[in-house]
Amino acid sequence: MSTTSTASASLRAAIDEQLLKTVGVSAQDATQTDLMKAVAQVARAQLSQRWVETQAHDRSSQARRVYYLSMEFLIGRTMSNALAALGITDAAAKGVSEHAHTLEEVCDREPDAALGNGGLGRLAACFLDSMATLDLPSFGYGIRYEYGMFAQDIVRGTQVEYPDPWLADGTPWEFPRADISFPVRFGGWVEHLGERAVWRHSAEVAAKAYDMVIPGHATDKVSTLRLWKAVAPAHLDLAAFNTGDYGRAAQVKNEFENISWVLYPNDSTPAGRELRLRQEYFFVAASVQDILQRHILEHGTLANLHEKVAMHLNDTHPAIAVAELMRVLCDEHSMPWAQAWEICKNTFSYTNHTLMPEALETWPVALMQHVLPRHLEIIFRINAEFLEMAAKFRPGDNGFLARLSLIDEAGERRVRMANLSIVGSHKVNGVSALHSDLLVETIFADFAALWPDRFTNMTNGVTPRRWLSQANPGLASLLDETIGSEWRIKLDKLKLLESKVDDAAFRDAFKAVKRSNKARLAAHIERSTGIKVSPDSLFDVQVKRIHEYKRQLLNVLHVITRYQDILANPNADWVPRVTIFAGKAASSYVAAKSIIRLIHDVGSVINNDPRIGDKLKLVFIPNYGVSVAEIIMPGADLSEQISTAGTEASGTGNMKLALNGALTIGTDDGANIEIRQNVGDDNIFIFGLRTPEVLALKRGGYQPMRHYEGNRSLKAVLDAISGGQFSPEEPGRYRPLVDALLWGGDHYMLLADYESYVATQAKVDSLYRQSDEWAKRAIINVANMGVFSSDRTIAQYAKEIWGIPTKA
Repeated sequence: MSTTSTASASLRAAIDEQLLKTVGVSAQDATQTDLMKAVAQVARAQLSQRWVETQAHDRSSQARRVYYLSMEFLIGRTMSNALAALGITDAAAKGVSEHAHTLEEVCDREPDAALGNGGLGRLAACFLDSMATLDLPSFGYGIRYEYGMFAQDIVRGTQVEYPDPWLADGTPWEFPRADISFPVRFGGWVEHLGERAVWRHSAEVAAKAYDMVIPGHATDKVSTLRLWKAVAPAHLDLAAFNTGDYGRAAQVKNEFENISWVLYPNDSTPAGRELRLRQEYFFVAASVQDILQRHILEHGTLANLHEKVAMHLNDTHPAIAVAELMRVLCDEHSMPWAQAWEICKNTFSYTNHTLMPEALETWPVALMQHVLPRHLEIIFRINAEFLEMAAKFRPGDNGFLARLSLIDEAGERRVRMANLSIVGSHKVNGVSALHSDLLVETIFADFAALWPDRFTNMTNGVTPRRWLSQANPGLASLLDETIGSEWRIKLDKLKLLESKVDDAAFRDAFKAVKRSNKARLAAHIERSTGIKVSPDSLFDVQVKRIHEYKRQLLNVLHVITRYQDILANPNADWVPRVTIFAGKAASSYVAAKSIIRLIHDVGSVINNDPRIGDKLKLVFIPNYGVSVAEIIMPGADLSEQISTAGTEASGTGNMKLALNGALTIGTDDGANIEIRQNVGDDNIFIFGLRTPEVLALKRGGYQPMRHYEGNRSLKAVLDAISGGQFSPEEPGRYRPLVDALLWGGDHYMLLADYESYVATQAKVDSLYRQSDEWAKRAIINVANMGVFSSDRTIAQYAKEIWGIPTKA
C-alpha cells in the first residue's frame, strides 16, 4: 500500500473513531453534520499538537510577540482552511466519501463564526493567517460573541435582523481555557492615597478565555485567537428564585453577560452606547491582564515589556488599552508614571481605517466618568502633559492645541479615541498609499506636523489560501498546472501568468473556470432569492457593507438608467447583465436600510418585466458573510469599487475580486489606485472625480441640482424613484433618499460622478463583447495581484512597526 493510501486509510479510521467516541453515532448512521464534527475533531487534535509545540517554542526562546487587539475577527468557516493547512484535504475527502458524502457537503454543515461584520474583521482574520504562515509569535484578542452582529433576512424587500446563534450547537474549533479568567471592573469612584490611586469599582464581571487555533501554511507554527466571554460573578440570585421572583433571580446574569452577546449593539440609545463602551473595555482589560501575566511568568519584570511585547490597535475600538496599561503599570505595579508612559508608547501601535472625521470614535466624558472613572483621570493626565509639550512646538496657537487635545471641548465634552491612540503609540499607519497620505494631510495633519516620523503606510492584503485556493478551487488547480503551487505562499509567483495571456488554450481554460464559477453563483442566487439568472450574462458585483459612502445608490441609478434605455431601444445589442448586491446595513442606519429596500423594489420591477427578459437582472443576496463571499468572488466578472474619492481607506474586496479574475470599475480611491498601478490603466475602469477635484468642488460650493437639471437621463431616473415608479403602493417611500441628493447637498457626490460612471459602464459593455480581450485583461489582473498578499503586509508590519523577525 502506498504512503498516500496508508495516510488515507489512517484518516478514515480516525474519522470513524471520532464518530463513535466524540459524536456518539455509528459510522453507518452518520449524517453530514456528524461527519463535519468528526472530521473537525481529527483536525483539532493535530492543531492542538501544533499549538502546544508553538507555545513551548515561543516560551523557551523568550520570543517577542505581537498581540493584535480587534473588536472583530471575521474568520468564516474553519474546516477547509484547517484541512489544507494540515495537508489532509485529499485524505479527508476520501474518508467522508466512504460514508457516501462529499467533503464539500460536509464542510457546508459548519456555520460561519459570527465574530465580525465587514472588512475590518476579515482583514484581522487574514492577518492572523499570515502571522502563522510567517512563523510570527502572535495572538489575536477579541470577544467571543454568542450572536455576532445579526443574521440578515429580507422580508418584502426590507432588512430584518435576527440573532445569529452560531454557538447554539457548540463548535469543535474552540478550546475553552477553564483556568484562564480575569476580573473586569466598572463604575465606582477613585480614591487618592498620597501618590497612589485606588479604583473603588462598583461592578465586576469575569472574562473567561476561549482559544481558536489559526494554522499557518507550509509550516507547523500556529497563531492563537483568544476570545473572551463575559460571565457574571453569580449566575443566580437564589434567594430571589426561591421566593418566585425568577426575573430578578436571572437579572444579574443578564446584566453582565450581555457584554459578549452581540457585536456592535445598537448605539442609538444611551444604554446601547454604554454597552458598547463596556464591550471595548471588557476585552481590552482581559487581554492586557493576560499579556502581562504571560510576560511576568517568562521575564519576571515589566521593565522590559516594550522589548518583548508589541500591542497593535486595530482601529480605535481597543484604544482604551492605552489608559488601561498605564493604570495597571502605575496603580497595580507601582511603576513611576514617566517610566510607565515610555513603556506604553513603545508598546502600542495603531492602524487607522477611516478618513471621515464623523467616523472617528469619541465617548462623552460623562459616560466615561460613569463607566471608567480611573481611566478618565489617566486620560486627563496624559492630555495635560501632551498639550504642555505641544504648546512648546507652536507657542500661542490655541487652535492647534484644541485640535490635538484628547478632549473635544466643543459642545458636549468628549474623549477622542483616535487622538489617544496616536499619542499612546510609537507608530500610526494607514492602509493604502492614498489613505496614508491623506491622514497626514487632513484629519491628522497637526499630529503629523508634531511627529512626522510616527506616520507610515501598510497597504492591506488578503490571504491567497482563503480567497483563491479555498474559494476558487477551479482556478487554483489551473494555476497549479500552469505555474506550480508555490503561489499559495509566494503570491508574486502569479506574475508568471503574464506569459500565458496570448496562449489561446490557457485563455479557454481560464474562461471555462470562470463559467463554472458563475454557474455555481447562479445556483446560489436561485436558492437564496428565487431569481433565475443566466451564467452567460455579465455578472456585475457590489458586495460590502451598505453605507452611503460606498455608493450602492449610484449603482442603482445606473441600473435604472439601463432599464429605461432598454425600454426605449429594446432591439439594440445589449450585453446581458446581472447586477448583484450583498451586504448588511447597521440596524439603526435608516438611509442604508432604505437603499436595501430600493434595490429590492427596483429588482422586483425589472426582474418581472417581460420586455426585459435576460437583458438585465437585479438581485440582492441576503446574509452576506465569508462563506457567501467565497461563492460570489470567483463568479464575478465586474467588481464595483465606487466610493467617493478620498473616503475609502483601502478596501480588500477589490483585491479578492481582482485575484479571482474580475475587472474593477471604480474611482481613484483607496487601494484601487494601487491596483491600477499594478495592473495598468488599460486593465481597470476608472471613472469620476479624483480626490483633489472632490475637495475643490466642495470648497467652491457644490450644487447637485445643476447635474439634475443638466442631465436628462439622471433627471428621469431620480424622477422615477421619487415619483413612486418602483413603490406605487407608497409613492413617497424614497423621496428622502432623492431629497438628500438634490436638497441635502449630495454629501458623497453621486450626481457629480453619475455621467462619468454611466459612460464607463458603456466601455465595460464594449469590452465584454470581446470575449478573448476580456479574458486577457482578467488574466493580467490575476497575474499582478501578488503585492496584495496579506503575507507581504504582515512581513512589512513585522519589520517596520513591530520589530519581530519573520521567515519571509
